[in-house]
Amino acid sequence: MAKKWYSYFVVTDQSTDVADPAAAGGPPAEPQRVTDVVPDADAATKFTGPIQNTFDLGEVYEAAKIGPPAHGYTVLKVADMLQSEHIRALPGDVKRKSIMVALDAAGVKVTDIVEDAVRRDRALDTYERVLQKNLEARGAEIAAENKRLEDEITQRVAELRAKIDENTRALGVEQQEFQAWQQQKRQEEATIADAVSYFVSENPITTTGISTDKGEVDVR
Repeated sequence: MAKKWYSYFVVTDQSTDVADPAAAGGPPAEPQRVTDVVPDADAATKFTGPIQNTFDLGEVYEAAKIGPPAHGYTVLKVADMLQSEHIRALPGDVKRKSIMVALDAAGVKVTDIVEDAVRRDRALDTYERVLQKNLEARGAEIAAENKRLEDEITQRVAELRAKIDENTRALGVEQQEFQAWQQQKRQEEATIADAVSYFVSENPITTTGISTDKGEVDVR
């Protein structure tokens, strides 16, 4: 979501940033909008090259050509100052005035800090959109690859099931052939047993439950 910087004003201390127009007999100065300090605040930041470590925000700022100014004061330095043990426990208004005094002593304008803040935020927003776009593209790529793999799995499963059915049918045919051979074997054994039964007291031929005119012969 774009940040509506144009709806914000730069809060300055008249004693440090500008002369008091009322004291000079002139009308009060109009407060500056952020867009007066940083034109086109909603414009996208251009990056000079790829960023290797996305978690290194310093690299993001560097790629967006955002570096410390000559006076060395950035919004990040101000943030560190606000966390100083000498300031962080103070009320908000006292904190602001303390920072304003420090900036004034260093010859730094509040608008410099605001500009640095907006540029950094703009760079972070732009890079977030870059990452989001890359993630969406990667998601589409992965979805297409997964669909291809799912289709391949479905096709392969169908091929394997067809092979299983083929194997089952082949085994069924072999089983039928074996049973037919067994039947033929039993008939052959019955014929042999019947023929030899006339010459022996105990029939040496093994049969499988086949009956002859001499009676049923047990398996042996």
